[in-house]
Amino acid sequence: MKKLHILLLFLLLAAGANAAGRRFTVVIDAGHGGHDAGACGNISKEKNLTLKYALELGRMIERECPEVKVVYTRKTDTFLELHQRAEIANRNKADLFLSVHINSLPAGRIARGYQTYTLGKGESGKGILKNLEVAKRENSVIFMEKDYKQYYQGFDPNSAESNIMFEFIQDTNMEHSVDLAKMMQKNVCAATGRKDMGAHQANLAVLRLTSMPGCLLELGFISTPDEEEYLNSADALKNYTIGMFNAFVEYRNKYDNNIVVPYKPKAPAQPAVKDIVPEEYKQPKPAKKDKEKTLPETREKQKGTPAPAVAAPPATQQTPPPSAPAKDEIRFKVQIMASSKAIPATDPRLKGHNEATCYEDGALKKYTIGESTDYEEIVKLRRQLLADFPEAFIVAFKDGKRMDTNQAIREYKNKK
Repeated sequence: MKKLHILLLFLLLAAGANAAGRRFTVVIDAGHGGHDAGACGNISKEKNLTLKYALELGRMIERECPEVKVVYTRKTDTFLELHQRAEIANRNKADLFLSVHINSLPAGRIARGYQTYTLGKGESGKGILKNLEVAKRENSVIFMEKDYKQYYQGFDPNSAESNIMFEFIQDTNMEHSVDLAKMMQKNVCAATGRKDMGAHQANLAVLRLTSMPGCLLELGFISTPDEEEYLNSADALKNYTIGMFNAFVEYRNKYDNNIVVPYKPKAPAQPAVKDIVPEEYKQPKPAKKDKEKTLPETREKQKGTPAPAVAAPPATQQTPPPSAPAKDEIRFKVQIMASSKAIPATDPRLKGHNEATCYEDGALKKYTIGESTDYEEIVKLRRQLLADFPEAFIVAFKDGKRMDTNQAIREYKNKK
């Protein structure tokens, strides 16, 4: 047991030391699969729902954060042992591990809502399900594996020794995992409107065997008919994905020290403000003057029309609209949120920032503030906005089309 502790501690320290200078890596694990169907409802199986949601989240991260490396434990209906899922994360030196699951209760019991679990000994007697009961259910797949005694060495989630060991192994990552769980609860429930069932700790083997911060996401209850129906809908897939993605971005902005989007300069320059960065962000203190220099929200777009780089100003605005971008000119903006539906300027989610503009990307409407060819100005603007939008990040456009932000930054620096 002492040797095991030393080995696992070494792996934790090595993972942290190797993180510097690498691409941020997230491993997305679709729970169950193959002959392990997981929980079953009236119209669906857990293994199919988890795969659908895991792949959709990964695609959004790949599309919106191309600098992030996304690794999947499975992309098809295949069975993976729990230790194999953890080995994929450890082998790829992942910075974050997300395991997607669907909740269930015995027949006759009804529950609805979203929960997030992190590694821990659990809290006896709290919530609809005791955390230890959830741990037993998720860990029950161990006994479907060959040579499970060899890999799990008599693992008993009820033993005091196991609980102590689990907390010891993940001690350095516990704070980050708990923070991520809170972000997931906040963002997923806001995006989906589902009941907030809270963030919990449980003794889950798939988290125990990984050496990085991670969470197990219980999206909803397949045993509750109306919740199962919602989980199988296109709206649920879209909304859950947006919520999980927003939580991922918020977490990365806070904890990824090597992040380049949003950019974190060591000593940001202070050039003259140009283009249409809102006037109030150029001053030490927010000011309400010069409001006519800000842009209104784009509320509607014609279907099939490419999103313009700059929204047209209202007819009452005295300041002429910004000149059209020169060909191949790169413009940076701060993206504050994404939504499946148009958000009015008075919506409380915009927190009074009626200068926000909107562009469309597939089924999503994405809201930005500010626009400039000067990257450092947008960096400063984003820092001003973090208090209201901690998930805010920088996006780039060329010829009115979204482009890879890392490439845009490189081109910007090469021209300086």
